Amino acid sequence: MLSLPIILTIVIVVLAVCFDLINGFHDCANAIATSVSTRVLTLRQAVIMSAFFNLLGAFISEKVAETIGNGLVDPKSVTQYVIIAALIAAIIWDLVTWLYGIPSSSSHALIGGLLGSAIVYSFSFKVVYWQNFFDKVVLWLFLSPIIGFIAGFTIMHLLNFILRNQKPAFVTKFFSKAQIVSAALMAFNHGSNDAQKSMGIIAMALLSGGFINTFYVPLWVKISCATAMALGTTFGGKKIIKTVGHNMAKLAPVNGFAAETGAAAVIFTATMLNSPVSTTHIISTSIMGVAASKRLSAVKWSLAKDIVLAWVLTIPICFLIGAAVMYLFLLIS
Repeated sequence: MLSLPIILTIVIVVLAVCFDLINGFHDCANAIATSVSTRVLTLRQAVIMSAFFNLLGAFISEKVAETIGNGLVDPKSVTQYVIIAALIAAIIWDLVTWLYGIPSSSSHALIGGLLGSAIVYSFSFKVVYWQNFFDKVVLWLFLSPIIGFIAGFTIMHLLNFILRNQKPAFVTKFFSKAQIVSAALMAFNHGSNDAQKSMGIIAMALLSGGFINTFYVPLWVKISCATAMALGTTFGGKKIIKTVGHNMAKLAPVNGFAAETGAAAVIFTATMLNSPVSTTHIISTSIMGVAASKRLSAVKWSLAKDIVLAWVLTIPICFLIGAAVMYLFLLIS
């Protein structure tokens, strides 16, 4: 008969894979949205490419996974029930925002749920490493959208200057090819940051259950999380692709290249600083920056307002959901 820690670990792995599938609805879709919307790649081609480069990106570092699994809350002060509550909170929020086609942050949903459940379980705010939370999460919550906007705006202006004497037909043909490269970079950097978050959660569960002695991410965890994200894109990515790639601004291949290149650079920088950022925030504001380089009215600001509202609400709402789920666990235990 299976012991309780083994059963709980299995539940956590299943929930984490489900979270990655739903994360694929959101975040993997962001990585390929502009390439699909500009018709440089078909959805099938983009998904295959995204899966491959997400998998590669997931292997370049474990630092973001360590931040999630070992750097936000005291792993000795949480149980597997805390992790289950955090995953449930993130999944609920992701499903709600996906239903309405709003590209919210799966990363911040998971972080909010983890903080809320950990605090309720321990009955103490000291369980949270607040310095890490503010330095690696809150700071980048505000900085990454701004930097993403500036990156998209700047790269598009630079390309307009370089290509000012080129014929539109040449520009379209060249960047139809170049955007495949930028989409691959976006997917690779997405894997290097986003795929690590659920890896960190599973590793935390393995450590909490006594299955590993020190924090690290096993190979099977990396492969399963990256694969689940790619499958999620296939099943549900169209809603977010439509919002990010079509509804936010009208994009040509050169615009998609600028947005993806700017976003990939920002995500790479955050990964190197061990910060779990939202690819949703970054690619969305990079697209806004690209569109604004033409004229401010090119951005559909009413849609942008709804997206920003979801960004602001994600951590506090998931904090409350995670806290409520954990409280229910405590009541029935």
